[in-house]
Amino acid sequence: MEIIKDYAVQMRGITKIFGHHKALDSVDLDVKKGETHAILGENGAGKSTLMNILYGLYTADEGQIYLNGEQVNIFNPNDAIHHGIGMVHQHFMLIDKFTVMQNIILGNETTNKFGIINTREAKKKVKEIIERYGMKVDLKRKIRNISVGMQQKVEILKALYRGAEILILDEPTAVLTPYEVDELLEIIENLKKDGKTIIIITHKLKEIKKSSKDCTIIRKGKFVGRVNVNEESEQSLAEKMVGRKVKLSVDKKPANPGKTVFEIKDLCVKCERGLEAVKSLNMSLKRGEIYGLAGIEGNGQQELLEAIISKRRCESGKILIDGKEIQNTSIRNVLDSKISIIHEDRHRDGIVLSMSVADNAILEKYRNEPFCKRGFLDYEARDKFADELIKNYDVRPEGCKNTKIRNLSGGNQQKLVIGREISNDPDLLIAVQPTRGLDVGAIEYVHKILVNLRDQGKAILLISLELDEILDVSDRIAVIYDGSIAGEFSQEEANERNVGLLMAGGRNNDRKDS
Repeated sequence: MEIIKDYAVQMRGITKIFGHHKALDSVDLDVKKGETHAILGENGAGKSTLMNILYGLYTADEGQIYLNGEQVNIFNPNDAIHHGIGMVHQHFMLIDKFTVMQNIILGNETTNKFGIINTREAKKKVKEIIERYGMKVDLKRKIRNISVGMQQKVEILKALYRGAEILILDEPTAVLTPYEVDELLEIIENLKKDGKTIIIITHKLKEIKKSSKDCTIIRKGKFVGRVNVNEESEQSLAEKMVGRKVKLSVDKKPANPGKTVFEIKDLCVKCERGLEAVKSLNMSLKRGEIYGLAGIEGNGQQELLEAIISKRRCESGKILIDGKEIQNTSIRNVLDSKISIIHEDRHRDGIVLSMSVADNAILEKYRNEPFCKRGFLDYEARDKFADELIKNYDVRPEGCKNTKIRNLSGGNQQKLVIGREISNDPDLLIAVQPTRGLDVGAIEYVHKILVNLRDQGKAILLISLELDEILDVSDRIAVIYDGSIAGEFSQEEANERNVGLLMAGGRNNDRKDS
């Protein structure tokens, strides 16, 4: 392919090898100036690796990079920033204790002749960027006190403050609410109108259709093709991505619920500020059903989960598993009560990044047989179990048990966590955003697993911000609003209109009061 000046980015024959694993095998990329270009691929396909090479976090073993038709060498992020490239990573690189303003200018401070930071000049420049692209942020607030969506805006502002003309967004909507996704798409449109070039790494097909004109597809580290998004359906994009037909909706027979296995009665829980986050909440789950909890982030979901697993104290009320009270006990007692949890934030609560895949696979049961014998870890049993999880849940690359889990893609980390929790044979599985960061093939697989568990008589509490997922997978659907259950629907009754109305705080005649 020829090198053209009208293209902001062209990458040719990019190859990257980690140990014995070829993460990228002679991949090409062509991105037009002033356009939004999507990079689509399965978990572990090499999307982030390709962009990390463009941003200078990795160096390619083979291949060339061209910016505006000129070949460049990018050995580190400083080189990339010098060439007008900015990157917003999937896991944000912000300092919690610093303010928004401090994070934006950190490492790129303007000083006077005495070495004192010229805050006034920096603030003026930041405010100009905010107004130009329609990003509402409070520069005085500390990072730990703002939403995830707001933190993402701070990351974008950081890149723009450093003069980015090419902006890479790695899984930008993976942690956003539907409202925040719409806000981000509007910001991207404003950036594009101003001549910026946007590269989005994603596997969310709806968002590719909304945001991008062209799409490069990578599969197992190889270039599959470049397509015009408007000429493709979501189904055809999915098939090109995974190399097979994919069902975008869940196939399942009607539920056959059994006895009640899990109950919450008049639960009240306070947040860090001492305010009631969960208010007289009632809920019950039966064996053999998937109970979906829908709601906009910040309506008590986090406090509810932390109360269930005894990470947060309940002010009043009861939480029962098989009739036994578990509130205000311990996380170990909850796990021993045959409850498994797929946490929303795998890095914070689900895995230990510095440990191997094999050690993470037995994180909750290393003290039990067959992994512990006479007080010592049985490495053979650990490795056998890890190999089974890797194979059964398609964790890539193959044979990665001795690899540090931090070196796996986010989607492959998530698949290991899901496999580990299901292997505990729980009576109740609490799945919080279980498909966050997964490609459509993996999402299809996870949904099948949840349905199979249901059919085996397990109870599943699905907490998700993805309304499509809640509507598609759940047998019963409840809406949490302002710390209480605002209403409940059967799957047949539920739709985007009546569930969405309750999520926004409205009332609905189709609603069943809980």
